[in-house]
Amino acid sequence: MAVQIENLGQLDRKVTLEFARADLAKAREARLVKLGKTMKMAGFRPGKVPKNLVEKQYGMQVDFELQFDKASELFYELAQIEKIALAGQPRLEPKSELEADTIVFDALFEVLPEVKIGDFSKAEVTKYLTEIADPEIDRAIDVLRKQQVHYHPRGEAGHHGDGGANMAAQAGDQVVIDFVGKIDGVEFAGGKAENFEYVLGEGRMLPEFEAATLGLKAGESKTFPLAFPADYHGKDVAGKTAEFTITVKSVNWPHLPAVDDAFALSMGVTEGGVAKMRAEVKENLDREVKRRITSLLKNEVMEKLNSLCELDVPKSLVASEQERLVESARQDLMQRGIPNAKDVPIPVEMFAEQATKRVRLGLILGDLVKQQNLAATADQIKAEIDEQAATYEDPKEVVRWFYSNPSRLKDIENLVLEDNVIKYFTSLAKVIDKAISFEELSKLN
Repeated sequence: MAVQIENLGQLDRKVTLEFARADLAKAREARLVKLGKTMKMAGFRPGKVPKNLVEKQYGMQVDFELQFDKASELFYELAQIEKIALAGQPRLEPKSELEADTIVFDALFEVLPEVKIGDFSKAEVTKYLTEIADPEIDRAIDVLRKQQVHYHPRGEAGHHGDGGANMAAQAGDQVVIDFVGKIDGVEFAGGKAENFEYVLGEGRMLPEFEAATLGLKAGESKTFPLAFPADYHGKDVAGKTAEFTITVKSVNWPHLPAVDDAFALSMGVTEGGVAKMRAEVKENLDREVKRRITSLLKNEVMEKLNSLCELDVPKSLVASEQERLVESARQDLMQRGIPNAKDVPIPVEMFAEQATKRVRLGLILGDLVKQQNLAATADQIKAEIDEQAATYEDPKEVVRWFYSNPSRLKDIENLVLEDNVIKYFTSLAKVIDKAISFEELSKLN
């Protein structure tokens, strides 16, 4: 067997494999006997087909399979002896006839690249700092209150005046209306509805529609023009101007629950009332802040790693990653109930850039982890699982859930490994602390 490895440029390599056809004789005989035991042919009982007929039926197939198996076996023996860092599976190409005495294969393959790690001390990354105080807690509690909103008619006894200005529709009110739209005096499909309900200010309707409704009282009507955007989802009316007439049936103001112990109990706080609820809200917001800050820092570090490190990217790994991304996209379509999602064509080319970036980062991280001993330890994995489990009602059950599945454990291991890389990178790079509000932090991607 030849052991000379030919360099075809960058990461592509080739080696020629040779072996004697006679080396396969015993295995060939055994496989034909095995096939003969189950072979069926008219005029013969199962397993009693003559050897020459078994040979005629399966001989070439067996030769083909055994020769490829032998070439594969020799290749991986060579790879182990020569300590070849394979980037993927080899492509085996036969260079001789099936019946030749000496069988020759070319094995074409890619090797893993050398990763040239850049100077991290020249990099700058931003670490955001966000403090949760009473205003952020108040806003979060307001969101919880709005989840329990209910509505009362404006002007009812004991609420919002006696029929004056407080009867008119305001931002945040729920209105029930009838409306009809016409283009050039003709009603159009989808332009008419009765007892249509929506909340002013939620953005469900076009801005002109909401503006016309504001200030109207129950029983009042208004006619106004509405220009549909050119990219409006209704193609028949997109880019056209319609004349709408709306009639308000009812105007209802939002009643939010008071922030008291009863509200805290409705939020699942069984002891400690409002004070305990505020403490839990702060704890949840602090956890969200930590998650977002970590995610933003991770994304920036990964971008810096990608730009600071140099390497050739194996085509075989990119192709495999593209296939994984296609399958992931298909699964997503199926989960969303898209018709014929199993068969819809998804071009692999659309994932080329994403796949290349993923492969690059994977190779960079792998090299860094190996060079700097950044692998996740059992204690780190346990600490991460304990931290995630602490947010659930039964942490011990969640811990068991993680440890019962190797795939879940692997996900945690990868998460810890990435954290280790980030800590290593930021220990060398210039880290700029930047204080921002929770609202600003929430808007960052």
